[in-house]
Amino acid sequence: MATSPTDSRLVALLIESSRAYGRGLLRGIAAYAQEHSHWSLRHQEMAINADPPSWLSKWRGDGVLVRAETQKMVRAIQDLGLPVIDLRCWRSAGLFPGFDTEAASVVKLAVDHLRDRGFTQFGFCGFGGANYSDRRLVEMRRYVRSMGHEVASYMSPGPIHATTFDAEQNGMLDQKGLERWLRSLKTPVGILACNDIRAQQLLNACHQCQIHVPDEIAIVGVDNDDVICPLCSPPLTSVEPNTHKIGYEAASLLETMMDGEAVTPDINWVPARRIVVRGSTDSIPVDDAEFTKAYRFIRENACRGVSVQDVADAVPMSRRSLERKMRTYLNQSPSDLIASIRVARIKELLETTSQPLKKIARLTGFNYDEHMAKFFKKLTGVPPGQYRRRHRLESITDDELES
Repeated sequence: MATSPTDSRLVALLIESSRAYGRGLLRGIAAYAQEHSHWSLRHQEMAINADPPSWLSKWRGDGVLVRAETQKMVRAIQDLGLPVIDLRCWRSAGLFPGFDTEAASVVKLAVDHLRDRGFTQFGFCGFGGANYSDRRLVEMRRYVRSMGHEVASYMSPGPIHATTFDAEQNGMLDQKGLERWLRSLKTPVGILACNDIRAQQLLNACHQCQIHVPDEIAIVGVDNDDVICPLCSPPLTSVEPNTHKIGYEAASLLETMMDGEAVTPDINWVPARRIVVRGSTDSIPVDDAEFTKAYRFIRENACRGVSVQDVADAVPMSRRSLERKMRTYLNQSPSDLIASIRVARIKELLETTSQPLKKIARLTGFNYDEHMAKFFKKLTGVPPGQYRRRHRLESITDDELES
């Protein structure tokens, strides 16, 4: 029976907040709940592989959003007899409706980025026994083979159907095997790791093996964890899942179920949102010292308002030669590369901060926010304020948008 607008619906959130993925899901759920004031949320702080909380069996609520990592958790949720959405989509397959990140979109974002950087050799590094890792490897092999290449892969030893925590721990203990694999690779090679935790392990192993990142091996993670990625050396490029959308749509579907509508226990696959580029892939595998120096100078200084002549002077080389080399290796002009880097940085600041436009202009090399806004609209077709309203993941005020 449907709840009246004045009644409060009690929804349990059994989702870890220790990981970026879980935190993103919780933000999306919270956004939905804020639009539906009759929701009352009970969030249990927990690890991803935690047992059901002691209060759950006696809890009298209306619905559950869960990341069910263990069979014990699945059974406990089943015993409640309530509408359930699973956001882990593993142990509960066929029992509850679920939402998860589409593996093909993760792979495409990562491989296309590496290919744009000039890589023609690709690798994958995952956790043995982790289902999400297995899915991403299968999709990467399919996509890379469609381009006429093969994937050099390494999966840490682990039991079949290991929990995420156990798979990651086994990977941590397999440092020697990982290092042997890295030394066996023909470089330069671009590698997709199954998640940011695995990517960080890869980076550490490269340091141990004295393999230079990103010139010899470029590494892409998954999850865009706001703690792990900046702590990596160099900072980690990562594919960002659309966890906000997953959380929001899962909450919406749970509302439908709590209204009494029948929903089939299918998995809804949501494409990844974007790739966030950092230092671990900031390389073009070209054996040309002048070009490499010019490219690095642009990457490091584009948001300081440098001109093409500034780049030519810094290398040093003639402007004509600089233009020719950029066209040869990147199929774009130096000014195009500078502009694309500035636009990407403006987008990132608009999406992830509440900084006023004047501050964003200064951070991206513009003296005036009006100049920045005109530049941004010319390249994207929309003004910065409109772009921010469309893409921000957290709510912000109109004052912030207009400032």
